[in-house]
Amino acid sequence: MNSEDAKAWLGERVSRETLDRLEIYHDLLLKWQKTINLVAPATLDDAWARHFVDSAQLFELTPIGAKRWLDLGSGGGFPGLVVAAMGAEGGSPLTVTLVESDVRKCGFLREVARAMGVKVNILSRRISEIPQQSADVISARALSGLDKLIDHAKPHFTADTRLLFPKGSAWREELETLPERWQMICEPIPSQTLSDAVILRFDVGQLEGDA
Repeated sequence: MNSEDAKAWLGERVSRETLDRLEIYHDLLLKWQKTINLVAPATLDDAWARHFVDSAQLFELTPIGAKRWLDLGSGGGFPGLVVAAMGAEGGSPLTVTLVESDVRKCGFLREVARAMGVKVNILSRRISEIPQQSADVISARALSGLDKLIDHAKPHFTADTRLLFPKGSAWREELETLPERWQMICEPIPSQTLSDAVILRFDVGQLEGDA
């Protein structure tokens, strides 16, 4: 998927206003990347596919009625800020909380949210230090291995929490690091952006016994 394909894919799913917001986000990403490493430099020329579409496809997996989305290790704001922009379009009750310990990156997140006119909560803390969130959706992208992601997310589970973790070609090996009951409830969803990538979806309510 090239940049033109990515914009076309987004254009079929969001309004012109939301696409304009994402254009603002893209412009700020290019500007801030010069001084802060927000995304891998090699992905910057392909940011529309590698970051914007890659984030937007997670929004399409939001459970009906979800109100609280928690994005761990938000970095440059993917997927959290894209999710917030898409949620704002339909007057969704979704509240997005971004967790990022790097103060400079938090400055970027605040600037993008302000420029897009989108409300988000930004917690400038280590993940282990944030209060319990009772999230309906928990996402994390390029943060750590699956076993650590589950540990990071556990304090913020409810009986209905959905976990959405984008992973690359080594996702099967990562999945095997989890207990079997976690492997059993995992649904790998093919990525729209890379042929060997997936989104790993876990619905906590399907677990037998304690999480």
